Amino acid sequence: MGDHFLVNLYECDTSKLNDEKFLVEMIEQAIIKGKMTLLNLVTHKFEPQGITVIALLSESHISIHTWPEKSCCAVDVYTCGTEARPQLACEYIIGALDSKNPKTTHIVRV
Repeated sequence: MGDHFLVNLYECDTSKLNDEKFLVEMIEQAIIKGKMTLLNLVTHKFEPQGITVIALLSESHISIHTWPEKSCCAVDVYTCGTEARPQLACEYIIGALDSKNPKTTHIVRV
C-alpha cells in the first residue's frame, strides 16, 4: 500500500515551529523534493502557540503538529505508489527545522 514515515523532531528551532508561513512553505518544498502532488493544504494556529499543517496529496498526506514550548514536533509522511520519494521529503523537513535530535520510524504498509 505504501511507505509511512513517522518523524519526531526534538531540539528544533522554536521560532520556526510557531511560524505558520514558514511551515507552509517548508511543507510545499518537501512535497516538491519528494516528487509528490499537492491537492489541498490546511493550517491551524493554536493560541498561545503551536501549529498544525496538513497537506492532502495525490499520493496520500503529510502532516506536522508543533509544540514550540517543547522545541519539538511530530511529522507524518505517507505515500502510495512507486514515484514519490517520501524519505527525501523527511530529510528536507528535518534540516529545515534544524532538529538536533530526530527520530524516524519507517513502516512499509502492505
